[in-house]
Amino acid sequence: MADSEENLIRIEGPLRAGDIPRLCERVAAARHGPRGADVVCDVGAVTTADLTTVDAIARLHLAAHRHGGRIRLRNPAPALLALLGLVGLVELLGLVVEMEGQTEEREPPGRVQETVETGDPAL
Repeated sequence: MADSEENLIRIEGPLRAGDIPRLCERVAAARHGPRGADVVCDVGAVTTADLTTVDAIARLHLAAHRHGGRIRLRNPAPALLALLGLVGLVELLGLVVEMEGQTEEREPPGRVQETVETGDPAL
């Protein structure tokens, strides 16, 4: 299902502490939109993976939660995703992460066949 513009927030550049209140207001407004769905935060254009960015994501999640929803992160850079995992936010907040154009970890890539070498012991 495609996300409407009402629940999509594009976040870009390095985030600063002063940006967080404005972003939280945008999340709250998106939650009150006509669809009332989860807020999708496209962070593909975020250029830094630092603790200010982690703080912003945690506060965005809290803002959505206060209004009865949650956020979904779209296209986080590998460094940002690793930092969110390191500080435990992915598990703690139950963040949903969407990666465009990549196979999910649970699914093997298409057309890959496993072979057994002769002499391998049975499992």
